[in-house]
Amino acid sequence: MSKSIEVPISGMSCAACAVSVESMLKETEGIQSATVNYANQSAIITLENEGVDLSVAKKNIQSIGYDLLININNQEDLEAIKSAELSLLKRNTLYSGLLALPVFLIGMFWMNFPYANIIMWTLTTPILAVFGRSFFINSVKQGKIGNANMDTLVALSTGVAYLYSSFNTFFPHWLESRGIEPHVYFEAAAVIIFFILLGRLMESRAKAGTSEALKNLIGLQPTDLIVIRDGEPIKMNVADVQAGETILVKPGQKIPLDGILTEGQSYVDESMLTGEPIALDKNIGDNVFAGTINQAGSFKFKSNKSKSDTLLSSIIARVKQAQGSKAPIQKTVDKVTGIFVPAVLAIAVITFIIWSLSGTEDATLRGMLSAITVLVIACPCALGLATPTAIMVGIGKAASKGILIKDAESLETGKKIDTLILDKTGTITEGKPGVKEVLWKSGIDSKALASIFYALEEKSEHPLAAAVTEHFAEEKTSIDLAEFSSFTGKGVLGKYADKTYYIGNLKWLESLGINIDKTLAQTAENILDNGDIVIYLAEDNQLVGVVSIADKVRETSKVAISKLRKMGIEVHMLTGDQKKTAASIAKKVGIDHFQSGMLPQDKGEYIKKLQQKGHRVAMTGDGINDSEALVLADLGIAMGAGTDIAMETAQVTLMHSDLMAISELLKLSKETVTTIRQNLFWAFIYNIIGIPIAAGILYPISGFLLNPMIAGSAMALSSLSVVGNSLRLKYS
Repeated sequence: MSKSIEVPISGMSCAACAVSVESMLKETEGIQSATVNYANQSAIITLENEGVDLSVAKKNIQSIGYDLLININNQEDLEAIKSAELSLLKRNTLYSGLLALPVFLIGMFWMNFPYANIIMWTLTTPILAVFGRSFFINSVKQGKIGNANMDTLVALSTGVAYLYSSFNTFFPHWLESRGIEPHVYFEAAAVIIFFILLGRLMESRAKAGTSEALKNLIGLQPTDLIVIRDGEPIKMNVADVQAGETILVKPGQKIPLDGILTEGQSYVDESMLTGEPIALDKNIGDNVFAGTINQAGSFKFKSNKSKSDTLLSSIIARVKQAQGSKAPIQKTVDKVTGIFVPAVLAIAVITFIIWSLSGTEDATLRGMLSAITVLVIACPCALGLATPTAIMVGIGKAASKGILIKDAESLETGKKIDTLILDKTGTITEGKPGVKEVLWKSGIDSKALASIFYALEEKSEHPLAAAVTEHFAEEKTSIDLAEFSSFTGKGVLGKYADKTYYIGNLKWLESLGINIDKTLAQTAENILDNGDIVIYLAEDNQLVGVVSIADKVRETSKVAISKLRKMGIEVHMLTGDQKKTAASIAKKVGIDHFQSGMLPQDKGEYIKKLQQKGHRVAMTGDGINDSEALVLADLGIAMGAGTDIAMETAQVTLMHSDLMAISELLKLSKETVTTIRQNLFWAFIYNIIGIPIAAGILYPISGFLLNPMIAGSAMALSSLSVVGNSLRLKYS
């Protein structure tokens, strides 16, 4: 019976690497199929049966420069390996940059400096032999299986430039005796290695958020719980508990598994699932979910799912699967490189052969120099700079506006967005309940009552009590209640100056015989119709006021949404809140499409349906409940005031939590992608024009033969033009 497993892979540095690994896996005996994902550095392998030994596959993968991590059993070990790889890449980038800088300065400006060639050779040698050796090792391993990638091009261009320059450094008379100036190109070799390493470091940092988000999600799962067996509490590991057990949860604890409440009552914070800031009243028969937080009383529940089957576990699995579906913008460059490298090699060889057979004076020498010139001028420096320089400038410009962008893919995708999904709570609204207004019965001393009700709510454990005390804080005076009682799920009462005061829901007050003022009751009904929450205030036997509580709409939300719609963006709102509230908020901010009562998986399915219709979807949210949707969307945008997990799973974070920044983001996306494409165009055009000239195509016509030194300068000029074009973006 076949079996599918996911196995991490280390050492992949480009999309072409994933193709090589996948090809090798598919050719391994016992493996039915394999899909390698470069974005999350792993492979989904389908084995012909459970008994297949992957050690053979591991050895095959190692032979081409990568590793199949078959012995990694937990996220912590995998993180340690990735951290070590990133540290090594940082070290190599830093040291190669420090050594490349003086080589560049000497090679470009101080060529007549005493012992200049020896100094450059001394500094360049460790760059290639130590900090950039992976390029040469990987290119050899790729060559063994008939493949070529960016490593091959880097190794060829830098290797040829280094060897030719080294020969001219130690044996300059060989060329001088033939009337040829023995130029060196150490700066080209050193700078190429540094810039390619820098580009890979940027990409690795961008991808680091993927595993960090998963680690934070996994951290929401409690590791221990208390099981009740034969009436006795027993502390156990969550992984050892199966469905059907009775579990005790104390105040402040995270609920460890999904289940149904069987004894007790409490308020539970389910914001990680629904995004709504108000804790829910949980009673016997209600569902509770793993990772949510018990706020008030203790209770017992019967688990109906094991750890691997909880709603939180499914969110983790969905986020991981969705993240794995991504692919970086650099894949286009890698694919072209796969064709470009063998083409350059072929041109260099053909150039040498044609020159050698041409019968001209020093034909073999001229052929060798022309072939070297082809390889030097075809170096990937401009190609390697094209994307990262535009990214650096674009991301820097965005950061100055409070928009943090993770990677190039986000910039490319932003240009194509036609539909924007907005979470309600914390995105369109401020994300916390507050008192909108307090309506008092006419003819009463509201200031004195406000102080009494402040004293009552100060002692209350109800999730909305803080909103009321915050509202009444300015009018509070020191009041000592003679008596205070709390009735869970109903309200609170207290006595002061021989009078009894109540705060609670209407049903409870009616059950106590409180006279309900018709005017206030009608006002409360109107408030409820708008989707807001109402708390009722009573003195002795009469209703004296109602408090309207709601999550306030951000000041800029309506203007921002209007601006996006003018840009041709279709705006939708998805919320876990009730329909009345959703409809009210949508109407206030000008949104025509909205859905209420949405769980995390519902948001994900909604996005998938839009994508199936051909829409390019951006999702903006701030909570854990939005994490799946943020990753499934073509572009995930997190609010800076939201959870760490939302910011880790999203590709973009709005630090000021202002929706106005989204239109800025989409505009900057178009400008940056245009710059990247211009850079790639010029990088390739430079090679298309330069390589034939380097090969000597103009020699039969005009007698012009491109000097390798001029080729090196042209290569540097192409790099500068790419950098200059990218910097232009900063001021656009």
